[in-house]
Amino acid sequence: MTFMNPSTSAVLFDMDGVLIDSEPLWKVAMYEVFTPLGSHLTPQDFQQTVGLRIDQVVHYWNVSQGWNLKSEASVVQAILDRMVALVRENPYALTGVYETLQYLQERGIPTGVATSSPTVLMDAVLDALELRPYFQTVQSAELLAYGKPHPEVYLRAAEALQRKPQHCWVIEDSLNGVISGKAAGMQVICIPEKTHHPNPKLIVADHQYASLLELLEAWKGVGK
Repeated sequence: MTFMNPSTSAVLFDMDGVLIDSEPLWKVAMYEVFTPLGSHLTPQDFQQTVGLRIDQVVHYWNVSQGWNLKSEASVVQAILDRMVALVRENPYALTGVYETLQYLQERGIPTGVATSSPTVLMDAVLDALELRPYFQTVQSAELLAYGKPHPEVYLRAAEALQRKPQHCWVIEDSLNGVISGKAAGMQVICIPEKTHHPNPKLIVADHQYASLLELLEAWKGVGK
């Protein structure tokens, strides 16, 4: 792995499953909101939509399950309201998040967040975990034409940091996120969220590590 040059490089973090262990929270929120609609989906079924924007998730299940929802937007809002509450009740960063961000900050390497999650949830996570000071840009795909696996949210983050895509490192946990980073022309590091692993398709990432701490040790070793 080529060591990062502070004058040209940047590191872009996905949020869900990278900064916070939110995948179980998403499953709780969706299950609680979907069940009264007559849903028979289980938390395991929600693996099919990991990495998609929540409006895309609701539309996917509405069509595939034939719910005929009068307002997908109201269902999306109910899930988001529950998610924000769950994040505030469970503000725990994943292992290695603070150590990795401090390491990059000390070396003057700019960092950003690029997530498919809506801004209200992104803000809740950054504030609950007190992570906002570490990032020079935070980007949500909420109002973009497409969420991940489309690359736009990553390209916008790179532009905000004034870095070329080929000089950006992306840290992702899901296949949709990895595809998004690769489509943006960036170097992608995958740290599979525990419920995703093993997924042979994640081999499309440039590097894989078991945790942020393992990645950090690799960076430190190269930087010696």
